[in-house]
Amino acid sequence: MQLSRAIRGFLLARSADGLSENTLIDYERTLRTVAAFLADPDIEAVTTDDLRRYLDHLRRDYVPTRMSGDASPLSPKTIKNHWIALASFYKWAARELGVDNALAGIKPPQTSQATVEPFTQDEVQAILKACERTKTASTEQRLPFTMRRPTAARDRALILLLLDTGLRASECAKLTVGDVDLGTGEVTVKGFGSGRKSRPRHVYLGRVSRTALWRYLGQREDGEDASAPLFVSVDSRPMNRTSIRQLCKKLGTRAGVSRCYPHRFRHTFAITYLRNGGDVFTLQRLLGHSSLDMVQRYVRLASADDAAAHRKASPADNWRL
Repeated sequence: MQLSRAIRGFLLARSADGLSENTLIDYERTLRTVAAFLADPDIEAVTTDDLRRYLDHLRRDYVPTRMSGDASPLSPKTIKNHWIALASFYKWAARELGVDNALAGIKPPQTSQATVEPFTQDEVQAILKACERTKTASTEQRLPFTMRRPTAARDRALILLLLDTGLRASECAKLTVGDVDLGTGEVTVKGFGSGRKSRPRHVYLGRVSRTALWRYLGQREDGEDASAPLFVSVDSRPMNRTSIRQLCKKLGTRAGVSRCYPHRFRHTFAITYLRNGGDVFTLQRLLGHSSLDMVQRYVRLASADDAAAHRKASPADNWRL
């Protein structure tokens, strides 16, 4: 059986297993890249050395094609995601097709733990300001001026929702108008796929976020349609995780804030929640984590902040007693 045909069978099987659409898209993209690199051989002809060559190709020679135009090399985390897709595929192929696992002799690529870096208050304020006004324009006929951006209400509501709830971009993209109770601030997250990364739960919006969302929905003809997507593009199409990520990057560039991406708002929510006295078990539920491992990382960062603040403000040290 050709590798490409086996890949189609694998994707059908994993779809039936309930994997999320995003995971299936990522698996398909990775496995199609593998098949193209190996010239689509028979699946039984693929060797461990073939897969080693492929992973080495990703590290050294592969030039990504990204919508942003960024052609920088793949990160170690992305290369590991390719290994994970291959591992899932070969586990299925060994069980369903009886082929040897060509990945068995290859250890997962090592990655360093990602840095958790929350936004500062000044950075969030700069991003919200970038939501409101266009860049300063200047002509010969008039003084420099700015105008209110046509998507200002949507962009402000979206940024505040990410900050106030800690939702993932994919979870935010799947919200409908009916999922949000503007009276109580309760947001129903239905979860999707296998539930490993997105768990059904309730999160909450504060007064400022609710007001921003109310203003945004008030501008839309379908703002009271419970089945309508919560956030839409300028041509009224539902926003997805990619368009949300691109919007955050664009706003960050305009605000002069580097590394502006949706998950960083999640980090900011979690660490701020702990700094303000929230407990780890409630935070775990709000974030939808199945374990406390990631929450403990936030706890360590918040504790480090407390220690640094104490060193700066210690009366015994600063008063030179």
